[in-house]
Amino acid sequence: MSLKQHAIILAGLAAATLVPVPAVAVAAPQALPPQCSGTAPIKCHFAVAPGNYDVTVGLGSATKAASTSMSVEARRQVLNAVSTSAGQVVPTTVTVNVRSPEGQPTGQGGTGTAGLDLTFGGSAPAIGSLTVTAAQSPLVTYLAGDSTVCDQPVAPYTGWGQILPTAVRSGAVVANYGDSGESSGSFLSNSKLFPTLKPLIKSKDLVLIQFGHNDKQTSATAFRDNLSKMVNGVRERGGVPVLVTPPVRRLFSGTKLTATALHVNGVGADLPAVIRALGKSANVPVIDLTAKSKALVESLGPSASQKIYLTQAADGVTDNTHFSAYGATQMSNLVVQSVRELNLPLVAFLR
Repeated sequence: MSLKQHAIILAGLAAATLVPVPAVAVAAPQALPPQCSGTAPIKCHFAVAPGNYDVTVGLGSATKAASTSMSVEARRQVLNAVSTSAGQVVPTTVTVNVRSPEGQPTGQGGTGTAGLDLTFGGSAPAIGSLTVTAAQSPLVTYLAGDSTVCDQPVAPYTGWGQILPTAVRSGAVVANYGDSGESSGSFLSNSKLFPTLKPLIKSKDLVLIQFGHNDKQTSATAFRDNLSKMVNGVRERGGVPVLVTPPVRRLFSGTKLTATALHVNGVGADLPAVIRALGKSANVPVIDLTAKSKALVESLGPSASQKIYLTQAADGVTDNTHFSAYGATQMSNLVVQSVRELNLPLVAFLR
């Protein structure tokens, strides 16, 4: 064989190895966006300033079935699990609030990391495209409250405000300024709480105001005055104040909740009654979470109602005030039910 013939044969073999393999034979793995890492969960980080952002994500995979949920910042749930079949990718947009610190405004439980943190969980999380853009004037629902409302940084404690975003579509956003241990008075006076929240309120934004748990020695007059100052402050900004009576504690006498459970405090002030009266006299919508949660907890009874709160067996702690993730979900559902009943502006953005 001549050298020329040998070269031709080698060239032919080389050309043969360059024939592309059809995509159907070997599917390339779906690459994560560059801001993300991990598999279960998938965690992503965007270095953005505090504000409101639209997060658009493709939930699912071109190659496998998936079940994907989404939380942001400090355990704030924004999407319940979405199940997709292989080859199905569901484009979804949610609007999220970024605040520093990311959990509780006073930094209790840690300050988190600057920017936006996204976590995609579920039994088999999968995402494709992912973009984050500044939201254009979304309707904001601010939450002013205590530890039963706030973004609790550490499980199993869960505030109902951590679950509320799952009920809200893009174009509206929940900004949770709830903070552990706050009374109506301390929330007003702490510079990181109402004084920080108030200037952010724009026309038609909602502010849900829930206090009572930590007003154990607050007189009815002082409690009313504190709430009135918040209502007036919201209205000064063109916002819509909404009063929320506090959810009940799990304290039973037989099959009925005690006065303490219903927030009759140590000086005899019936705090939910004060809230209801203020709502009527000041023409403020009232979400009666005390009445709704009372009906729920008493219907379950002393035993079955334990799952709403924290138990030694399930959570490692016995707590008849704070909520499990399940309990926070039930409370959030009651708030959403009331938003619909009162026809508040958020109704147009509920899922």
